Amino acid sequence: MTQIIKYYILNIVTVITVTMFFSCNDNYKEVQKIGVSENEPIGEAENFNLKYTDSGRVTINLLSPIRLDFSNRDFPYDEFTKGITLYFYNEDNKKSTVVADYAISYSKTNIIDLQGNVVVTTHDGNVLTSDQLYFDRKKEWIFTNVPVTFKSGQDIIHGNGFDSNRNFTNAEVLEVRGIFTVEE
Repeated sequence: MTQIIKYYILNIVTVITVTMFFSCNDNYKEVQKIGVSENEPIGEAENFNLKYTDSGRVTINLLSPIRLDFSNRDFPYDEFTKGITLYFYNEDNKKSTVVADYAISYSKTNIIDLQGNVVVTTHDGNVLTSDQLYFDRKKEWIFTNVPVTFKSGQDIIHGNGFDSNRNFTNAEVLEVRGIFTVEE
């Protein structure tokens, strides 16, 4: 009789152990989310200063008072709620500057969405202003489809869109209107 009871207890323990073993999953991402609300960033940084380099040379320097890290989302992003300053350095180490009131950078697409009083000042004095501007980090391309003002020398060009490489050597204002010099 004692043998039968031991046999049943051993079978029950074995069934429970096997059930527990197979019911365990690798839930590392779920464990990361414990204690973090879905609407909260996973990290915050103050006085953020990030430098992008190419072959040891700084090509972009990103500065912001606050960076919120939402890399815990299905579509990860970084948010710069108190503005952003970007410095672009060309091959000759000449600096162009981008300033915006707000920015959001999407990791999967490599797109930075700059919003609110966006001002781009090139190393040679050209100034582009807009309410919104996008920067594709992978293609190093600046673009928008909202109204812009581009000042170059004495020319003031208004348009409804803009496309350019990051060095502004291939800049184009779309749907142009304004006062500008025409060579004859």
